[in-house]
Amino acid sequence: MPHAAAETADRPIKQAMLRAALGRCPACGQGRLFSGYLKVNGACAHCDEALHHQRADDGPAYLTILLVSHLGAPLLLAIYMMYRPSAMSMLIGFGLGAVILSLLLLPRIKGGFVGFQWARRMHGFGESATHLEASAP
Repeated sequence: MPHAAAETADRPIKQAMLRAALGRCPACGQGRLFSGYLKVNGACAHCDEALHHQRADDGPAYLTILLVSHLGAPLLLAIYMMYRPSAMSMLIGFGLGAVILSLLLLPRIKGGFVGFQWARRMHGFGESATHLEASAP
C-alpha cells in the first residue's frame, strides 16, 4: 500500500515545468528531454522515467505564436512611430526577429508542456507498470 500512496503524491508543477523548459527530465532534472530539436526521448537516460506519454501536439506552437505576436506588435508600432523606417527594413527586421524568437521559444515551451503533463500525471504519466500490464488485452 505505501507504493500506491507514492504514486498518487503530488508532483511539483513549477519545478517539473522549469526542468523540462531547460531541456531536462521533469522527474530528475539530469537526463535530456529532447533527442533532437523537438523530438522527446522515449525515456530519461538518467532515471529511466518514461517520457513517451507526452502529448504536446500543437499547444506549444500556438502559445509560441501568441507570445511572439504579442511581443512583436507593440514593438513594431513603437519603432514605426519613433523612427519611421522604410517598409523593407521593417519587414526584414521584424520578420527575422519573429523567426529567431519563435525558434528559441518553441523547444522551451514544449518542454514546459511536457513537464506540466508529467507533474499532473496526464496521458499515462502516472500509471504504474503493473496497472498497464493489467489493463492490456
